[in-house]
Amino acid sequence: MALKDIPIDARPREKLIARGPGALSDAELLALLLRTGLAGKSVLQLAQELLQRFAGLRGLLNARLEDLKQVKGLGGTAKRAELAAVLELARRALAEQLRAREVFESPGAVKDYLQLHLADKAHEVFAVLFLDSQHRLIAMEELFRGTLTQTSVYPREVVLHALRHQAAALVLAHNHPSGAVQPSRADEALTQTLKSALALVDVRVLDHVIVGPGQALSMAEKGLL
Repeated sequence: MALKDIPIDARPREKLIARGPGALSDAELLALLLRTGLAGKSVLQLAQELLQRFAGLRGLLNARLEDLKQVKGLGGTAKRAELAAVLELARRALAEQLRAREVFESPGAVKDYLQLHLADKAHEVFAVLFLDSQHRLIAMEELFRGTLTQTSVYPREVVLHALRHQAAALVLAHNHPSGAVQPSRADEALTQTLKSALALVDVRVLDHVIVGPGQALSMAEKGLL
């Protein structure tokens, strides 16, 4: 069943125009992207099933192409491409916000940005936000990748990348695929090691953010810097 076959007062498009996008549920917003359902299944039912299967919008948008290909109704490349495009637009919008203003004017945006990049990765990733003298975003780089439980981080490489970007400060970040975001003693020790190494080239470490599915922890906010 397509959107045009749903009663007018229940159609997501008409509801959005009349009441704004905030009035729509996740399933209704997703249905607008999907546009058509399957034989015997409305597009809204398909959207709801997808959200349940992938544990929400972020899980769906970050799903691997192989996973999406296995879902009846998402076999075509067009719908998968549209889902990927939506996530990339969200990433770029947040990046623009961080480039335009001092990052700690909107700490929530920093966490949201990092969650979009790191939260749903199956392996551990260590990333760095490189900032200018006004603490605006210059670039983000994923510098190291590891297993589910450990990443090898080399301070020399972090320093070299900071110098290459002519960064005045930076925010460290890594994900915990297990879902827990409490820093380990190894996380705290690594943060201090990097702070010391970067201080030698006059680059400040402003924060270390640990990301998990649906949550993020700032070590600076917890007084661990």
